[in-house]
Amino acid sequence: MTALTLNLHSAIELTDERFEQICQSNRDLRFERTATGELVIMLPAGSDTGRQNCELNGQLWLWNRQNRLGVGFDSSAGFTLPNGAIRSPDLSWIKQERWDSLNTAQKRKFAPICPNFVAELCSQCDRLTDVQSKMQEYLDNGAILGWLIDPESQVEIYRPNQTVEVKNALNSLSGEDVLPGFELDLQEIWA
Repeated sequence: MTALTLNLHSAIELTDERFEQICQSNRDLRFERTATGELVIMLPAGSDTGRQNCELNGQLWLWNRQNRLGVGFDSSAGFTLPNGAIRSPDLSWIKQERWDSLNTAQKRKFAPICPNFVAELCSQCDRLTDVQSKMQEYLDNGAILGWLIDPESQVEIYRPNQTVEVKNALNSLSGEDVLPGFELDLQEIWA
């Protein structure tokens, strides 16, 4: 089963305020809004995907704590992208200067910013083409590095103006110059 997408255009316009009301009224559900105003209801991750997400988040958190170059976010954080979509990557990171440029009110809502780095961990309920489209959307809106991690030991690396790089059976992934010095230990993800 994949995420459920509802087209509400004929019934209501899904403004920022309405989207926020829907999220607040249904706190047990996860939502995203596409650039065209469709409401996406995200299914909960399976237990193993949750374990993998925890490992992914933990490794970035530790690196960020030691280096203090920016701010990291888990999948519960939503961002309003320049195209109007509100997305919640599984893992994201924003350079400190960019985060600091937002005011307090912007930070408390779905911050109007595209993260510098995003990662999506493809779960069994995700349609790969949907997640690949989301990764491209992040790049189109300002991300400079993205990882799509497939549970079958494949990683797609997304960079602006470059062909997607597909790697199989990697032991680690470099954060390159976006996350300097960060190496994701994939063996812990695949375990």
